[in-house]
Amino acid sequence: MVFSFFKKQPEKMITRPAVAPRQVEGRESASSGGKESSDTQKVKAEESGAPKEESVASAPVSDFSDFAFSDALPSFQVEAEVDPVDAEAEEAAVLFANCQDQAAQAVLESAVKKHRSGPAERLWMMLFDLYRLSGQQPAFEALGIEYARAFEKSPPAWRGKAKSKAVAEAAAGSVLFKGDLLGSNTQAFSAVQQSLEKNPRLRLDMSKVKECDPEGCGCLLDLLVRARKSKRQIELRGREALGELVQGKLETGVAEGKECWLLLLELCQLQGRQDAFEEVAIDYAVTFEESPPSWEAGRVAAPEPVAEIQAQAADDTSGGDSYVLQGEVKSFRFGDLAAHAEKRPVVLIDCEDLARMDFISAGALLNVLTTIRRSGKQIVFRHPNRLVAELLGVVGLKSVASVVFAKQ
Repeated sequence: MVFSFFKKQPEKMITRPAVAPRQVEGRESASSGGKESSDTQKVKAEESGAPKEESVASAPVSDFSDFAFSDALPSFQVEAEVDPVDAEAEEAAVLFANCQDQAAQAVLESAVKKHRSGPAERLWMMLFDLYRLSGQQPAFEALGIEYARAFEKSPPAWRGKAKSKAVAEAAAGSVLFKGDLLGSNTQAFSAVQQSLEKNPRLRLDMSKVKECDPEGCGCLLDLLVRARKSKRQIELRGREALGELVQGKLETGVAEGKECWLLLLELCQLQGRQDAFEEVAIDYAVTFEESPPSWEAGRVAAPEPVAEIQAQAADDTSGGDSYVLQGEVKSFRFGDLAAHAEKRPVVLIDCEDLARMDFISAGALLNVLTTIRRSGKQIVFRHPNRLVAELLGVVGLKSVASVVFAKQ
């Protein structure tokens, strides 16, 4: 019963008939002890003059009064919105990796018409590289004009036709020559031969060689000659230091170690050192009284890459060289990369001349680099094109390595 502060009697409210609840089957309406029903008690209370209680309609009794709602989470999930720039960059990178260049070009050309500022610049860079790789200079230059208007800065410069189309059609592999350049080191030569059979274009790292003999020089020279005749290519790394080592074995006028002389002439040829080649050729003729090999200008090899990490040259602690990827890398397993990284605190992967990498190779590279990264080594991709860089992101390689792009 409610009383006001001024003891005023509450106004009587008209009582509406209570709604009798539906009886539930199996439940008795009154107790077995003969108690009066609630309706009978109300009538007696009114006759005795007792204050009436405010009537509230009784809610129906639910059959599910004992039901407990489950705490289980709903079965549906809300998906995060996908950034259109990310989606188009990924699509173009995947198409290019699968050698669907025209489809990738169509995706990028459509994208740059829609996105002309901010993060979308990466799509423009991908299209620049696609034009460059496919030799489309007029389209490249036309895109540069639009780029300058959209981003108000200078576009990338044309760097010439892609090496992947003019130089290397096949995968580029790499192998470290283990041990010294000795005739008895048959295991190292066998490993090189096996790698060459799998990779028509092979980088052979000779940086760890500290000793040589005529038999070992002859084996290496024979390997180089046979590779050239079979339309395969061996790109020697560390050839300058190797040349100095071999030259130390020569003595003009002493007709010994002809294989060392011939290998030195080959190294001078590859390095493009024609003056040095002519001097060694004269000494060879005097020593062995026979004509030396002739100079061939078309056989000069490309300069060895200079290691670079985030705009700084690599120091001696990084090994002074890099793991080079060239041409179009397809179905490659990178079995030699772990050995290359073993004695280098910083693993530099040179992608300057890398045109394309497929998914199989990218996945294999991720597996190898993940293991290398766990050992605490820093991994850097140097100068990949933007299409390759996007593929690295798609497969998750950017989580274990950093990327340094070439200056425009």
